[in-house]
Amino acid sequence: MAPTAEHSLAIAGREVTITSADKVLFSERGETKRDLVEHYLRFAEPLMRTMGGRPVLLQRFPHGANGPSFYQKRVPKDRPDWLQTTIVSTPNGTTSQAMVVADLAHVAWAVNLGTLGFHVWPYLADDPEHTDELRLDLDPQPGTEFTQVRAAAGEVRALLGELGIVAYPKTTGNRGLHVYVRLEPRWDSYQVRAAAVAVARELERRRPDLLTAAWWKEERGTRVFVDFNQNAPHKTVFGAWSVRARPGAQVSTPLQWDDIGGTHPDDLTMASLPSRFEASGDPWEDMNQHPQSLEPLLAIHQRDRANGLMDAPWPPVYPKQPDEPPRVAPSRARKR
Repeated sequence: MAPTAEHSLAIAGREVTITSADKVLFSERGETKRDLVEHYLRFAEPLMRTMGGRPVLLQRFPHGANGPSFYQKRVPKDRPDWLQTTIVSTPNGTTSQAMVVADLAHVAWAVNLGTLGFHVWPYLADDPEHTDELRLDLDPQPGTEFTQVRAAAGEVRALLGELGIVAYPKTTGNRGLHVYVRLEPRWDSYQVRAAAVAVARELERRRPDLLTAAWWKEERGTRVFVDFNQNAPHKTVFGAWSVRARPGAQVSTPLQWDDIGGTHPDDLTMASLPSRFEASGDPWEDMNQHPQSLEPLLAIHQRDRANGLMDAPWPPVYPKQPDEPPRVAPSRARKR
């Protein structure tokens, strides 16, 4: 049966048309484009708490989760007049007009274009000079199980707890976990990245068997990599409550710390989340009410520099940074 031609919804005072609303996007249970819009409407309040007012990068899947995709930073020219946008700039000065998640009508409009989940900038569009989120990406390397990711999350919780920093974990929707810290709007992205480098190195010092800050894959082994460069300027991270392009429609789901031990990311889906949310509510409900200071982490960063540690490597698309080590894998450096 051909997908329904279109379906109109009244959202946030706007009329949003969903074309091919019955088009199947996720093959495992057959969720459609209409189902995906309803997912975001169902979680409107917690979604807007984490994504509202922020620019987003759209990853569009014209043929659903099983098909090819492309990233779209610049909003299309044939957008509605009410769509809110902002200018985002790369470190080399390239600018783009990106969508701002002003309300759920914006989300539904993007879903209609084939966007499944949203990659979110770590600042509010009204205050681009201040990064108000530290994002620690616990990235399991090949050969690593989720049991190790759970243990890694415990180490992050312990370290931040010692420093008096309140943090909030979520699944990535794939194999790892993200840990967010809502920050006071006082620091730029370079300072936030420096804090993330300090966290990664301190975690590796404490549990070198489990965690690594090694940028080069050949040095990570079967450990959990703390990806500090997710905090580099202009970096986006897959947003909370966003749906991954997987057949099972897995959702990047906010958690309580104590939930991590009994939770597996594969089980957190569009189908399973409504009952979970009804029973437990939003684990991140109070995040915005308690912005944190970055100072304890910057103190670790300053201590590391005083002890002679250089900056950690940056991704290759960034200009060479002061005090950065050579951008060459150790094995290649030895050959040279």
